[in-house]
Amino acid sequence: MEMNDQSEVAAWLGDPRSFRSGIAAVERIDTHGAMVFLAGTHAYKIKRAVRYPYMDFSTLERRRAACEREVALNRRTAPEIYLRAEAIVRKADGALAFGGEGEALEWAVVMRRFDQAGLCDRLAEAGELTAELMMALADEIAALHDVAETVFDKGGGTDGLRAVIEENASEMAERLELFPEALQLESDTLRSLDRLARQLDDRLAAGLVRRCHGDLHLRNICVIEGRPTLFDCIEFNDAIACIDVFYDLAFLLMDLDRRGLRSFANLVLNRYLQRRADLEGLAALPLFLSVRAAVRAKVSVSMAESQSGAEAKAALLEDARTYGAAAHGYLKPEPPRLVAVGGLSGSGKTRLARALAPDLGAAPGALHVRSDILRKALAGVGDLIRLPSSAYTAQASNKVYQAVLAQARAALAAGHSVIADAVHAKPDERAAIETLAGDLGVAFTGLWLEAPKDVLQKRVTGRKDDASDATAAVVRAQQDYDLGPMTWERIDATGDIDRVAAAARECLSQASLG
Repeated sequence: MEMNDQSEVAAWLGDPRSFRSGIAAVERIDTHGAMVFLAGTHAYKIKRAVRYPYMDFSTLERRRAACEREVALNRRTAPEIYLRAEAIVRKADGALAFGGEGEALEWAVVMRRFDQAGLCDRLAEAGELTAELMMALADEIAALHDVAETVFDKGGGTDGLRAVIEENASEMAERLELFPEALQLESDTLRSLDRLARQLDDRLAAGLVRRCHGDLHLRNICVIEGRPTLFDCIEFNDAIACIDVFYDLAFLLMDLDRRGLRSFANLVLNRYLQRRADLEGLAALPLFLSVRAAVRAKVSVSMAESQSGAEAKAALLEDARTYGAAAHGYLKPEPPRLVAVGGLSGSGKTRLARALAPDLGAAPGALHVRSDILRKALAGVGDLIRLPSSAYTAQASNKVYQAVLAQARAALAAGHSVIADAVHAKPDERAAIETLAGDLGVAFTGLWLEAPKDVLQKRVTGRKDDASDATAAVVRAQQDYDLGPMTWERIDATGDIDRVAAAARECLSQASLG
């Protein structure tokens, strides 16, 4: 709802003559909470004079504070974009100007423009997102969560999420023509919240509620000089910004998933968990994804109401319906299962694990536990640092396999599927992971990849930027391994990944039917 007239300021910002010479045109972008004016090399964003249950820009003082806060918080991740907050004043002669003497009529966030083609939502629509970009994005998010201010009294925990759920339910109940199952969704969501209440409050007490981004979807991420850059974080509502770090991540995972990019969502989740060991958070992920979808549903309605064009409005209302349906689906995840992928070096275990993980269990797919990554972590080095032979002794390898089992146990206990990627050459290693599945009462499938020695050697020598330290000499040495009885499903890994993955999926399908 509009609280006061901003038409004069908007008209002034939309006039190229209001800026320095050489500005031929100004492009305007409208959202439900802001008006953005693109002029030359800069962008000028003013807050709409509106009040919603979750956002109040109804007074000039509130808009000033919000602009200053937006600059300060976004400079954590995008200092090259956010320059300053500046007043728009009426001078003595009645003309409007940026800053200086005069009555402040409005406040603007002044930003340096970036190429809109680098927005990640546009890259997604163009099919130009890459696995490398997604991994770098997960690193950026993990880095923000590492340094974000820890809060204990602003939001998060059971009470904080309950408020979001109830607000979502209230607004969706007003639009039953869009959300006919709104009441059932509220009931199911609150039931899930009650089941997780103790864990959510424990996470709050442990410092996992922080001043996060708060609105972490692809439209608020851009690529600048090859680096994914987070911008436009929440500054106007502590209850939205001060949240569980996993709830922050869940918005991006949900956005990728709803765009049909679950494989990228799975990659982001796994990379993030490599950087921040927070496997217990997986238990709350279905709830977090559902609440995020419901938030997006109600925001889509608000955005639709600010559109003047019928086509744009209809598209946003259809988005709202889709998000509302997704909110139901996330609360009904598939039961967890454990899949182990074994094989000698070069057999393609990691490629297969990455191909299978998105389709296993709860969205956005299984935790991929990779022994090569864990070995580097235990040694305290980066993924691409080559380790000495001392890191591959029997004792060192036993520690790695114990770490694989520990991570798998934690994720499965949280209700999340796991795909364990390791050589698994010894019978006792294979037996141990099968026993884990039995102990936890989850379905297990073991896949053993096989390929000729020359294929394995060619693959390991052709690797680049990979965590594995295997060489052709390692492959030759492995030919003498006594594998013992092999009860896992044998798969010919000679072909390309699509063929191997199809064979593996057939094995998993048969195991499910059995």
